[in-house]
Amino acid sequence: MLDATVVHWIREKYTALIEDLDERGRRRWAATEAVSLGRGGIAAVVAATRMSDRTVRNGIRELREGRTIGPGRQRKPGAGRKALEEKQPEIPRVLEALIEPSERGDPQSPLRWTCKSLTNLATELKQQGYQVGRTKVAGMLHQLGYSLQANRKTREGKEHPDRDAQFEHINRRVQAYRRGGRPAVSVDTKKKENIGNKANGGREYRPKGSPKEVDTHDFPDKKKGKAIPYGVYDIKNNEAWVSVGITCDTAEFAVAAIRLWWRQLGRKRFRKPSRLLITADSGGSNGNRNRLWKLELQRLASQTGMIIEVCHYPPGTSKWNKIEHRLFCHITRNWRGVPLESHEVVVNLVSSTRTKEGLEVHCSLD
Repeated sequence: MLDATVVHWIREKYTALIEDLDERGRRRWAATEAVSLGRGGIAAVVAATRMSDRTVRNGIRELREGRTIGPGRQRKPGAGRKALEEKQPEIPRVLEALIEPSERGDPQSPLRWTCKSLTNLATELKQQGYQVGRTKVAGMLHQLGYSLQANRKTREGKEHPDRDAQFEHINRRVQAYRRGGRPAVSVDTKKKENIGNKANGGREYRPKGSPKEVDTHDFPDKKKGKAIPYGVYDIKNNEAWVSVGITCDTAEFAVAAIRLWWRQLGRKRFRKPSRLLITADSGGSNGNRNRLWKLELQRLASQTGMIIEVCHYPPGTSKWNKIEHRLFCHITRNWRGVPLESHEVVVNLVSSTRTKEGLEVHCSLD
């Protein structure tokens, strides 16, 4: 029967030394302790350190035979647990078949329509009779050349045959208007925002450990509604007008925003111009097929006495519209991490948007 006092004594010494010993050092230290205790020493060391009986005996054999191991090695060549791939050489092929079942495996594999997490892959391999854990699965995937990757947006829809020609046409028209001192504006609707104490993307500086507390869910508040910012960006003067709608994004709302820009800013910047150029994308309230948009623009033309020329960007290219990267991105940056608790907050945040290039933004509630 083991002496509990001896086991406790060995365990205390082992606990004090374990952090400073590598695998070889632990094995030889355990062997030395077992030999010094004499009969029953191996059992006492095993109980105290939880090493295997075989490890301690191998350490004793090394000491008695004076066996040396090459520098930098912990075990003799060929010793230790065999690699999983040596015991189960077909497992990498089976794993790869699970990763890409439609190409290398069974198209009806259970993982074809399941998240291919490390745990799920290890579980599926175990069900097929392989002994493997999620950590080993991660290592094999790395060796096979796999890594976690998100989707990459590279495939575009069918390109319109006149796409490049339309971009060149828009560029020529804008340059012509700028040379002639006539107004050219870029218009669009920014993403609709829920009003209320809702989470807003980004971060802002606050005292450590006291983030702004917001609602758990981002469901729209029926009483507070939404904010619909419609922007009109003056390309020449790097100046913008934003109307914040509270109901719907309609053609009437879009043209009303352009009308407000003209009354508040445009006619002060451009003295009695005969023409106005508007660049817009091809969808939404200012879409090229929206008949109400065209009707409202005609009413605006009749009221101002200007000829209004509209250039639409080709389908799927709205991000090339000037207003997207000259105005909207800066508004988003300015209100990052700030809950849009009311329409007044939205108006104030939009109005205070500035850039080092001199962008100036004016805003009002529609």
